[in-house]
Amino acid sequence: MIPIIRKGFFVRILLIILLLLPGAALAQDIAAGERSFGKCLPCHAVGEGARNKVGPVLNGLDGRKTGTIEGFTYSEANKTSGIVWGEDSFKDYIKNPREKIPGTRMFFDGIRSEKEAASLWAYLRQFRADGTVAAK
Repeated sequence: MIPIIRKGFFVRILLIILLLLPGAALAQDIAAGERSFGKCLPCHAVGEGARNKVGPVLNGLDGRKTGTIEGFTYSEANKTSGIVWGEDSFKDYIKNPREKIPGTRMFFDGIRSEKEAASLWAYLRQFRADGTVAAK
């Protein structure tokens, strides 16, 4: 006969499995990143139909070299920084943009929380250059 297991045991196991699934964690990161993007929204846009504002469109950010969005006038410091956007370079930059690229025109205090920066990156990296969202 199978021993009786406490009711809460299965609930705990289910929660652990859900937390370990990449899709579940990614969905939470993207949702948190979208909320965090509210700090960027006054100056930047993403998605289909996004246009440059005070800052450039952030579509297709993953793998893109700084200072390369057509139609946006970048500072010389940004154009010559040599940074290629990826998770590590983004998280390093977003902590303190003016320290990472001295001479940039981006006036933003930064996001120092590693978790928030990772969530913001998860949100931004899903947008292709044309503004469509990559399949999950």
